[in-house]
Amino acid sequence: MAFVQIRPGKQGSVLRDTSGVCIAQSLKIPREPRPGEFDKIISRLLETSSARAVIMFANEDDIRRVLEAAKRSDQTGHFLWVGSDSWGSKISPVIQQERVAEGAITILPKRATVEAFDRYFRSRSLSNNRRNVWFAEFWEENFGCKLGMHGKRPGSLKKCTGLEKVGRDSSYEQEGKVQFVMDAVYAMAHALHRMHRDYCFGYPGLCPRMSNINGKELLGYIRNVNFNGSAGTPVVFNQNGDAPGRYDIFQYQITNKSTAEYKVIGQWTNKLHLNVDAMRWHTGNSKLPISVCSLPCRMGERKKTVKGVPCCWHCERCEGYHFQASEVSCELCPYEQRPDRNRTGCVPIPIIKLEWHSAWAGIPVFVAVLGILATSFVVVTFVRYNDTPIVRASGREMSYVLLTGIFLCYAITFLMIATPSLAICSFRRVFLGLGMCFSYAALLTKTNRIHRIFEQGKKSVAAPRFISPASQLVITFSLISVQLLGVFVWFAVDPPHTLVDYGEQRTSNPEKARGVLKCDISDLSLICSLGYSILLMVTCTVYAIKTRGVPETFNEAKPIGFTMYTTCIIWLAFIPIFFGTAQSAERMYIQTTTLTISLSLSASVSLGMLFMPKVYIIIFHPEQNVPKRKRSFKAIVTAATMSGKLVQKGSDRPNGEVKTELCESMETNTSSTKTTYVSYSNHAI
Repeated sequence: MAFVQIRPGKQGSVLRDTSGVCIAQSLKIPREPRPGEFDKIISRLLETSSARAVIMFANEDDIRRVLEAAKRSDQTGHFLWVGSDSWGSKISPVIQQERVAEGAITILPKRATVEAFDRYFRSRSLSNNRRNVWFAEFWEENFGCKLGMHGKRPGSLKKCTGLEKVGRDSSYEQEGKVQFVMDAVYAMAHALHRMHRDYCFGYPGLCPRMSNINGKELLGYIRNVNFNGSAGTPVVFNQNGDAPGRYDIFQYQITNKSTAEYKVIGQWTNKLHLNVDAMRWHTGNSKLPISVCSLPCRMGERKKTVKGVPCCWHCERCEGYHFQASEVSCELCPYEQRPDRNRTGCVPIPIIKLEWHSAWAGIPVFVAVLGILATSFVVVTFVRYNDTPIVRASGREMSYVLLTGIFLCYAITFLMIATPSLAICSFRRVFLGLGMCFSYAALLTKTNRIHRIFEQGKKSVAAPRFISPASQLVITFSLISVQLLGVFVWFAVDPPHTLVDYGEQRTSNPEKARGVLKCDISDLSLICSLGYSILLMVTCTVYAIKTRGVPETFNEAKPIGFTMYTTCIIWLAFIPIFFGTAQSAERMYIQTTTLTISLSLSASVSLGMLFMPKVYIIIFHPEQNVPKRKRSFKAIVTAATMSGKLVQKGSDRPNGEVKTELCESMETNTSSTKTTYVSYSNHAI
């Protein structure tokens, strides 16, 4: 329970913190209070409004003014007053403040009426009590008369006759402290008697030893007295010099008849005896009111104690990833955990992965499925029409390598979305860059072959080396082997494994925190895996630019060029999207979707520009799938020499088109320059 203490300015604090009881604040009443001082005291009390019990160590005038200020502030029934013995059972502090003071608990020292004193005091008169210089003034005050011309009371009052009698001609009630005054005198007498017995044994009167004693010696004898007092109760003192506390406990109650009175509700004689059932509070309620400085904190909140006031605190919620470890402290949950709903403990952070039914996965899977179906259709068509001129002129071996790469680019989507495991992570490392490597190694070999043929043709009529299909396959798979070698080194240096990344989606709100199950492939490792394929793509683009001047009907130079330009644009768009979302809470979804869509788009561009026109001719225009005349290498040299001029002339035509026809196949013929017409050669450019 919390109390507020009000005391005079020069007194020390007399109430200390005990078990279950403490002081919320301590206020002082100035010796000479200024106007409005007591209103300020009430305002201060309301700062700790839940601490309703107010203990007052003050005189009755100050008590009355505190009650008046509470009434002015419309706080009737709010405060629970506890008064010291200076309030006791007095009427003056509560006159016209009955409702405000209702329920006040006060104390008075337990006392008894000394009948011998009543007999003595009632027998006093002006004639037998001349030694008391103040008795004449009391006589005038008590009987409302004036003692001759030298009387103390002014005005035309009646003269005192001297025959008045205390208790007969005036009201009389024994002062409550008479018992204690008598006991105090007897305590001094007993102490002096014992001191005289010890210091002056057998010596009548004051001996020389007692003529020069100090106060400490006398105090020691006073603390050691033990006798029955005037009320028949023992008079003793403890080691601190205090007499045993004996108090009557009162409560100021308003009965049903609207009459206010002090009722005895208990007493203190070495221990508390309290009749709780007899207590009444505001509006007659018998339920015990609550007075606390601070209400209990809710779950997940810690107490921040006010300095110097252990029963007063502010409740602070454990924020972020902290939980309530005790009443006064919050602690951080382990990294893989978050606070529970009540913040009284920690629970594991849920682990998520990219689900198949998610929209982030649905779109890439849909594109990949369409791509795989289209690729399979092209492969089936090429296999079925494997010996037709268009398929043979396209370079059957390189076409199948390119289609394998396109298929792998689509298929990697399923590995990227599948639940990470040791096998899935291993396959991701192998096939992530392998599909692009197959595609661009084949395209690079093709563009390099075309470039070398035309460059060689400008210098001599001899055919360049390594332009046969077998040579092209060796070159292509040599380029692919570099990618595979890098992957195997990666396996050896850093074996694949799964991990749960709790930092990727560690949001400020723990409720939204998630652990992401993923393969241990960092962004740097991803770029390294794709870096070689991107290098092949850039190199292939350079060769596509170099061969842009060849006749448009000459094999696949221009379609390859358009394919590479478009692919570069796709991957230039991929880079800022992929790395720009590194700090996003949706990073896993965005990056996976972006990567798989980019791979599928790259494959779709290659499939659409390089194969779909040929499939269209094979299926819908078989009349164009016929052999054309074959030219010698010398004719090709002439075409290479004239191509620059034709391109320049073509700039004068719409869209820069130049109408020229060259044979898509070539064989070196040194024995004859005669032109013949034969079917498409298997050694297509």
